[in-house]
Amino acid sequence: MSLLDKSVWQGRAYTGGGWSQVGGGEAAVREPATGAELGRVGIAAAADVAEAVRSAAAAQPAWAAMPHTQRAAILRKAGDIWLANAAEIEEWSIREGGKIPPAAQFETHVATEEVYEAATLPTRPYGELLPSESPHLSFVERVPVGIVGVIAPFNFPQILAIRSVAPALALGNAVILKPDPRTAVCGGVAIARVFEEAGLPPGLLHVLPGGPEVGEALVTDPGVPVISFTGSTAVGRRVGALGGQHLKRVHLELGGNSALIVLDDADLDAAASAGAWGSFLHQGQICMTTGRHLVQDSVYDEYVAKLAEKASHLPVGDPASGQVALGPIIDERQRDKVHALVTGSVDAGARLAAGGTFNGLFYSPTVLADVAPAMPAYANEVFGPVAPVVRFSTLDEAAKLAGESEYGLSLGILTRDVMRGLELARKIPTGIVHINDQTVDDAPNTPFGGIRASGTGARFGGSANLDAFTDTRWVTVRAEIAPYPF
Repeated sequence: MSLLDKSVWQGRAYTGGGWSQVGGGEAAVREPATGAELGRVGIAAAADVAEAVRSAAAAQPAWAAMPHTQRAAILRKAGDIWLANAAEIEEWSIREGGKIPPAAQFETHVATEEVYEAATLPTRPYGELLPSESPHLSFVERVPVGIVGVIAPFNFPQILAIRSVAPALALGNAVILKPDPRTAVCGGVAIARVFEEAGLPPGLLHVLPGGPEVGEALVTDPGVPVISFTGSTAVGRRVGALGGQHLKRVHLELGGNSALIVLDDADLDAAASAGAWGSFLHQGQICMTTGRHLVQDSVYDEYVAKLAEKASHLPVGDPASGQVALGPIIDERQRDKVHALVTGSVDAGARLAAGGTFNGLFYSPTVLADVAPAMPAYANEVFGPVAPVVRFSTLDEAAKLAGESEYGLSLGILTRDVMRGLELARKIPTGIVHINDQTVDDAPNTPFGGIRASGTGARFGGSANLDAFTDTRWVTVRAEIAPYPF
């Protein structure tokens, strides 16, 4: 039987240590490229969250008390299973998520590395000694928070779930994951099956696809002290507000409108290639997507021409049926939002240099020239294959344009003068900077995160996971009871 054999999960969700029917019934898993039904997943209701919390609370203390070597071994085995079954998981990413094969392969690679990186966490130092004025031993130790709620989106569902699920488990917590129902197999079932096969004790991981009511139940349940949310800024604001009302620690990784700055000394062929990748990879459905191309005056026209030429030759189609560069937008609602931003910008005076059309859910890679900062496709996160291009004259103007966005996730600067690029980057508030690269990148051992409307700062990856998924406790020890004058 294969890892994702439908007989295991069809119409069910993973909770309480097994595959069960849940309160929201079931929903079809659709292939966006064709509309075909690929299977059916169980859809949770709010009551299922409460039951999962009870089950997780019962299982977590024994897991936290388990020798760290055993927890690490289970994580390593999970990574091995993920790697061994990568081809099957990638097939679901292609068909369910609309990814082209290289993007699907990239996702399984990073997801596997996230698990292996998490397997190193149980063996890291979990405290520090502190100097003390009193005659006692004073130290800080990290302890598991208990239960971590993870809410993950559709666009890179494996990475954006496992980067919280794996370290939270490795550090001794239980996890309740709510994947997006549109990618509930590659972003939910696959994760559950990997850890089930790896021997994770029952009750520690629950995977509950569902709608907003399930997410709200997870955020408000008093048994879940930490929430890790990845998604849009609009929803993230509501999650943050709701978490604040319930005094939760909420980690928010939100939207972006990242700028790629092309300086006048850049290699324009390489710059246009990087810019196309940054804007069109996975149909632009990435939080780090290059949403704004800021190009210096003297090379502006040539860059626009080269970028438009690349866009016009990128094939769009069903990623499961042939070699294409772009697959489908996830659904009609998202496609219509993308198109409205494009047409609104053209109506406002932007020049359509390439694309701007669609066939079904297949949206052509689009380049908008002569864009002004107030235009819809520039001012908003498009989350589609659209590259708005704006010109600038001076570095101060470039810094001002890049910094005026409400977002602050990623930044790319293309120049032959690396030090000039670094100097410019220091003037622009953002969580991530890439000199001589586009804006999309990720690695399991790096502290990933944005600022401003892009989130609450670096919090996933490497040592940042220790802050995200443990509590810090101060402990003192005396040889005898301390004397007091009372």
